[in-house]
Amino acid sequence: MSRPGRDDSPDRLYTLTGGRARSAPDSPFDLVTLVVAECDPVTGMQSEHAAILRITEHPTAVVELAAELKLPVSITKILLSDLLAAGRVSARHPRGAVLDPDVLEQVLVGLRNL
Repeated sequence: MSRPGRDDSPDRLYTLTGGRARSAPDSPFDLVTLVVAECDPVTGMQSEHAAILRITEHPTAVVELAAELKLPVSITKILLSDLLAAGRVSARHPRGAVLDPDVLEQVLVGLRNL
């Protein structure tokens, strides 16, 4: 029995990644990394690479991209690594909120008052 949302065709995934099972250890991609296309898809490009470039016209998190492509995150990271190496996408982590200690203190006081 097949589970919904799961691609039970490992040979397809093998073909998509050229036999690679995981991205390089120095890969900049994690689940929340924002990816942005640096160019438009070109003729002859692998269809998944072209889809990534279309989806990432606006900053898109890796996890959202994997869901949209209906691919495992690990496979999506490999495809993104290919595009990054070719200069077709850029990657950055979302800016973390710099928390003011005074604001945190006020939140803590408010929570205690509940």
